[in-house]
Amino acid sequence: MSQAFISTFRSSLLCVAVGLAFCVLFGRLVHLHVIGREGLLAHVEKSRKMVQLVEARRGNILDRQGNLLATTHTTINLGVDPQSVNEDSFSKLPELAQLIGQPLEKVEAAFRRKSRPAGNGREVRLIRWASLAKGLGEDVYEAVKELGIQGVYGNRNFTRTYPGGRLAAHVLGYVNTEETPVSGVERSFDYYLRGQDGWRETERDGRRREVARFREREVAPTNGLNVELSIDQMVQHIVEREIDRLAADYDPDSVSIIVSEPSTGYILAMANYPTFDLNEYFDTAKHPLANQRNRALTDIIEPGSTFKIVPAGAALNEGVVRTGDVFPTGLAKVDYKGRAVRLPKDHGRGYDQLTLHGIVMKSSNRGAAHLGMILGEERLRAYASAFGFGQKTGIDLSGEVPGILHAVKDWDGLTITRMPMGHAVSATPMQIHNAMTVVANGGVLMKPQIVRRVFDAGGGEIVRFAPKPRRRVLSSDVAEELSRMLVDVVGPEGTARKAGIENFRVAGKTGTTQKIVDGRYSHSQHVASFSGFFPADKPELAITVIVDHPKFDGLGYGGSVSGPAFRNIARACIKHLGIRPSLPDATSIALKQSYHELAGRITN
Repeated sequence: MSQAFISTFRSSLLCVAVGLAFCVLFGRLVHLHVIGREGLLAHVEKSRKMVQLVEARRGNILDRQGNLLATTHTTINLGVDPQSVNEDSFSKLPELAQLIGQPLEKVEAAFRRKSRPAGNGREVRLIRWASLAKGLGEDVYEAVKELGIQGVYGNRNFTRTYPGGRLAAHVLGYVNTEETPVSGVERSFDYYLRGQDGWRETERDGRRREVARFREREVAPTNGLNVELSIDQMVQHIVEREIDRLAADYDPDSVSIIVSEPSTGYILAMANYPTFDLNEYFDTAKHPLANQRNRALTDIIEPGSTFKIVPAGAALNEGVVRTGDVFPTGLAKVDYKGRAVRLPKDHGRGYDQLTLHGIVMKSSNRGAAHLGMILGEERLRAYASAFGFGQKTGIDLSGEVPGILHAVKDWDGLTITRMPMGHAVSATPMQIHNAMTVVANGGVLMKPQIVRRVFDAGGGEIVRFAPKPRRRVLSSDVAEELSRMLVDVVGPEGTARKAGIENFRVAGKTGTTQKIVDGRYSHSQHVASFSGFFPADKPELAITVIVDHPKFDGLGYGGSVSGPAFRNIARACIKHLGIRPSLPDATSIALKQSYHELAGRITN
C-alpha cells in the first residue's frame, strides 16, 4: 500500500486561509465591541426604548359673556391587533360593530386579516394595527372596553370644534388637520392656546408592545390657556343676521360690518360676506378659499364721503374755519396757488353756498374740496395719517393691510380737491370704522382689540389686554362740535335719514363711492357705506356697514342701503345691551335753531 502524497503548498494555503478567517472574525469582534460599540448600543437602545408624545389639550376661546366659541373634544381612534385576537372574541363582534356604527363584515375582515404583502411583493408583513373606527367619544370607548375583546384598543386624539359653525368665522379662524393654526385668533394667540405637549419614555418587548413596568420617565402635558374675546356672541349673531338680509336683498359682491365700543376699542362684532363654516373649512367646493379672507382687514376701498370727517375735523382743529363759515359751493372752478382748479361735482342738485355745518350734513364734495385747499397738502395728509389712514390699525389679527395714503410728493394736481371727498385714498373697513371712533371718543384714536384676557383652567387671569389709546387727533371740543354736525347727517335734512333711531341721537356719515373698474371710475358699480355711533352725547357703540356693489334698480347710496342696516343692528343691540336713550340737551337744540336761522338767511 502506497503512502499518500501531502502537498506542502496546499497545507500552507489551508493554514493561511484558516488564520485569515480567524483574523476577520477577531477583527469583526473588535469592531462590534470596541470601535462600533457606541453606535450599536444606540441602535439597540432605540429599538428597545420608546418615547411617546402626550398631546396637550388646546385652550378654549370664549366670548365676553363666557359662551364657548371654540373648544377641543377628546376622540378615540379604535383599532385591533389581529395577532392578539383569540377565537372567543368573534362572538362579541356583532355587539362591537353596533357600538361603533360599522358594518359587521368590515369589523370581521379587520379581525381575520393578519398579514399583507410587503413592498417587494414576495414577502408578507404581519398586521399589528387595523383601524375599526375614528372619532369615537369617550362613552363609546368605555362601552367597547367593557366587552373585554382581546387586542382591541384605542388611541386618544384631540379634535378642534366650533359650536357656532360659521359664527365669527373670520375672527376665530381655525386649526387644520395638521394641528396648525391657519388664521384669526387661533393663529394670533396660538402661543397661549396650544399648551405644551408632554412625553413618556418606556420600553417595548419583541412584539413592539409597551412594557409598562419599565416606564422610566413621564412628563405630563400642560394644557393650553383659555382666551376670552371682546366679541359678544349675541351682537355677532345680530350682525350676521343683518348681513344675510343684505345678501338676499342686494346680492352684493361683499359686505363687512364692524361693531365696537368707542371708548375702549373693544370689538363686539366683526363679520363679512361671503363667509364659511369653520367645521367644514376643508370643503373648498362648498366654501371657496376666497371666502376665508377677512375682508374687513384685507380689502381696500376708497372711503368716499365717510372720509369727510377728516378735512372737517382738521379745519376746525387748526382753527382755520368755524362752523358757521360760508363757502361758495356753486363754483365749478377756483384759483389755488395761482392756477385754476376744477372742483368735483355734488350729487343731486348743487348748492350755491353752504356753511361748514351744511357741507357735512349735505355731504358736499365741493365744500370738502374747499376745506382741503384751506388746509393745504401737508396738513391734510398729516391729519389723514393721524386718523389712521395709510397704516395698520394694530388689531391682533393676521392679514391686515395698511391701505394707501400717498406722500404729498406723489400727488397730482387734483388730489388736493379729491382726497377731501374720499378719493385718491384707499382704506380697509376697519380703518374707516376706527377713524369714526375718533370723533365718538372725544378726539382720541384707540387701538382696536379683539381679546380681553387670557386665563387658565382655574379661572386665574394670566394676561389682560387693557384699552390702549394711540394718540389724540382732535381736541375734545372739536370732536364734540363735529359730533353735533354728524347728528344732523342722520336728521330729517341729512343724507342718512334711514339710519335714525327713535329716542336716540345718532351721529354718522354716509359714503357712496364709485368703484374703480379697469382703471376707471364705474358709473354702475358703487360701494355703499355708513359709519356712525350712538348715543351721540355719550357714545356706547360705533357701527360701520360697508356694502360692495349692491345690485338693484337705482344707485346704491350709503344712506339707502347701509343706513337701514345700521339702524336694524343698533335697535337689536339696544335691546340686548340695555342701552338707555339720550335726552336732547339745550345746547343741541339751540345749535339746531341757530343753524336753521342761518340757513334761512343764506337762502333768502
